[in-house]
Amino acid sequence: MKSQKTHNSISLYLMMALILFQGVSGLFGGFALVADPTGAVLSMPVTLLEGSPFDNFFIPGLILLTILGIFPVVVFYGIWMRAEWAWTGALLVSTALIAWIGFEILMVGYHDDPPLQLIYGLLGLILLGLVILPSVHRALRP
Repeated sequence: MKSQKTHNSISLYLMMALILFQGVSGLFGGFALVADPTGAVLSMPVTLLEGSPFDNFFIPGLILLTILGIFPVVVFYGIWMRAEWAWTGALLVSTALIAWIGFEILMVGYHDDPPLQLIYGLLGLILLGLVILPSVHRALRP
């Protein structure tokens, strides 16, 4: 039984760490893009937005700050406190991240230098895999 409990803990704590990482990186990136919509602070030229409906990074930064920054931090807290909505929140974080990367690639194409789309796309898939594990679902069941 100890082995199963250890597995539950590892999966749950890995998911929590990844959600917190997403939240912190979303807060950092989102705040930087909202504060400087030219993208210069993050060395992101506005030309990256060609083909998208945006002239600058303000709206994408605001989305990043709120949906992929603040929301994951709130979900992390919910998981920590074992709130009854925590599992649903974790599922939403993972699907929001996957959707964000998918829409980004559809709008502006895939960029591999730096490979942030790949890294965050994989992060979203890993989070989704962890969220749907029966052990994680059981641990977060109200």
